[in-house]
Amino acid sequence: MAKRKVILANGETYHIFNRSVRQTPIFTNRHELRLFLKAARYYLQTKPLVKFSVFRQSPAKYKPDFSRTLVKVVAYCLMPNHYHFILSQVEDKGIETFIHRLATSYSCYFNLKNKQRGPVFESNFKAVRVESQEQLIHLSRYLHLNPVTGYLIEDPKDYEFSSYNDYLDESKKTTEERPFLDKGEVMTDFSSVESYRKFVLDQKDYQRELDRLKHLILE
Repeated sequence: MAKRKVILANGETYHIFNRSVRQTPIFTNRHELRLFLKAARYYLQTKPLVKFSVFRQSPAKYKPDFSRTLVKVVAYCLMPNHYHFILSQVEDKGIETFIHRLATSYSCYFNLKNKQRGPVFESNFKAVRVESQEQLIHLSRYLHLNPVTGYLIEDPKDYEFSSYNDYLDESKKTTEERPFLDKGEVMTDFSSVESYRKFVLDQKDYQRELDRLKHLILE
């Protein structure tokens, strides 16, 4: 595994993302997307008593302890062949530990279900340090518009596998499907939920056009 160029430090915020090894869909239905979110919530705790697969069988027996967490989740978005998180590191090696546990857990499930072996995600997740408040709010918009850019939906509120509806206080996810969110880092720049909604939607068409141009350049 290549040495990581970006140092992951406590108290800093990062854009964390990774995709499937062959860029093929690894979240193929709602069940898989929900399972990944439930695992993400579970692995926020610093010392889970058992693996998520065991916890799923007896959740009352292995009650999670979220009094301390590895990271703070600022925003997220799951797409068919990749994921995005904005994470603030709380504990030493918190981001690495969280992503390793989550990716390992989901990879085991996915391989077992599909009767295959080998890696599901690319070996090294990508990490970009967020260096300013302006970068942070634009990054949150980018994540929340990903399903629109990918032509999965027209309005980001119609996509349940991102944190967008949590930001609008309109989420219909169950508690188990909703990672703890620290929205304050983003929302401190907005006077209301409606102002954040407008901020996101104002760039919907522009972000699609940028993505289209990027693909044209690369082809």
